Amino acid sequence: MEQKEPMTKFGFQRLSDELNTLKTVDLPAVNVEIERAKEYGDLKENSEYHAAREKQAFIGARIAELGEVISRAQIVDPSELEHARISFGSTVVLCDLDTDQEVTYTIVGGCESNPSNGLISFNSPLAKQLLGREEGDDFKAKLPGGEKSFEVLEVKYQEIVFESH
Repeated sequence: MEQKEPMTKFGFQRLSDELNTLKTVDLPAVNVEIERAKEYGDLKENSEYHAAREKQAFIGARIAELGEVISRAQIVDPSELEHARISFGSTVVLCDLDTDQEVTYTIVGGCESNPSNGLISFNSPLAKQLLGREEGDDFKAKLPGGEKSFEVLEVKYQEIVFESH
């Protein structure tokens, strides 16, 4: 069975807009570049032609990738979910028990993640170990950098800010 890809309406719209731009602007532009480069003659030695074909292949691959993700998209409105336990769209305040530092993360779709802004993919190693936990839970997370101990200080829903202006 095909795995659904949860995302917010924002993430779905961003992917749809990118796909539309690729199909209606970028791909036609690269096709014009290819036709123009063909006029330079000998295709074996024509660097403009090869560069344009490479760009066309990249755009084609990205169109296919976006189409596949969009076909599996499941739009979720996190404001309608229960956030007593950590779930998609939850904002979580954790205390790193080894360093006593507080960190805040919001769990979002894979295409929406931006760890430097505190947005982590529901498929990330940490998010997978957070899902279903609640305030007061202590746990050890096996992460790519090693094992860390955390306490869940707070679980809440708040408006998700995807882009800082």
